[in-house]
Amino acid sequence: MNKENASKLWKMIQEAGLYLLGQLPSHPNHPKGRNPYAHVALCVKEKFGNSYKDIPDEKFQEVVDYINFLKENPS
Repeated sequence: MNKENASKLWKMIQEAGLYLLGQLPSHPNHPKGRNPYAHVALCVKEKFGNSYKDIPDEKFQEVVDYINFLKENPS
């Protein structure tokens, strides 16, 4: 991912994390609450097999769509 796209994705991940603050269901492994910022970043990494910085530029829109999906479907 080029620097500009990586920066845009990082900003979107942060915005999604802020949006999901307090919305993620509780989990026994996280007794003090879940970190929505880490949740979004980890979901992106698991879906695309790489950190957001290492995903090819061609998949930029797909990553954007997935981040929006995560916001609409907290899990």
